[in-house]
Amino acid sequence: MTPPSSDPAPAGSSPLKLVLFDCDGTLVDSQHMIVAAMRDAHAAHGVPLPDRTTLLSVVGLSLPEAFAALSRGERAYPVEALVDAYRTAFIRLRDAEPPEPMFPAAREVLDALRQRDDLVLGMVTGKARRGVDRVLKAHDMEGWFSTIQTADDAPSKPHPAMVFQAMAEIGARPEETVVVGDTTFDIAMALTAGASALGVAWGYHDTGALERAGADLLVQRFEEVPAAIAALIARRQPR
Repeated sequence: MTPPSSDPAPAGSSPLKLVLFDCDGTLVDSQHMIVAAMRDAHAAHGVPLPDRTTLLSVVGLSLPEAFAALSRGERAYPVEALVDAYRTAFIRLRDAEPPEPMFPAAREVLDALRQRDDLVLGMVTGKARRGVDRVLKAHDMEGWFSTIQTADDAPSKPHPAMVFQAMAEIGARPEETVVVGDTTFDIAMALTAGASALGVAWGYHDTGALERAGADLLVQRFEEVPAAIAALIARRQPR
């Protein structure tokens, strides 16, 4: 799949380097709230709750895609009703509990990256824009991301539309773009869009799955992200 055309960088200028972060499982640890909302949604419709590992395996997909995956093709599984029940439960939990915590060092690393003249930060997430806005406000990060692509804007991951849209919005090229994420959906989305894929070990899919999905690099701690971004971009520079 080829990206939409974008204007090339002016002669003599340095191409923009775009770093696109996933949200849930990469920047913030939302698993407690996600699992609780899943439990409430399934209970509301008398549907057996999948185990925790299975529930976390669909994090990153849009809600309809996530529940479709959980249905395993069972026609009696009420996907649309569960999506609505999940949204209701999540909003209730969101309003009653503290915001999802950021992973260790995430905010500090992001703050350092956004100060650099050679990088532009963006977000590509299966969250709705309202949820993203809440996270950014809660952690005092409003305005930190120059492009934000959500489940409201594009097809669900692993479709590459969010990455294509972000690159077009910023004017970045695939070889100058890195997607940072914790799921195989993030990895597949990045690679299909022609970007580099940086997998993180602290999220909801294990590192073996990320490697099998084709992650270009893996990091164990958030402090390793800047060096990994630099290495991935350097790999694709002409020699």
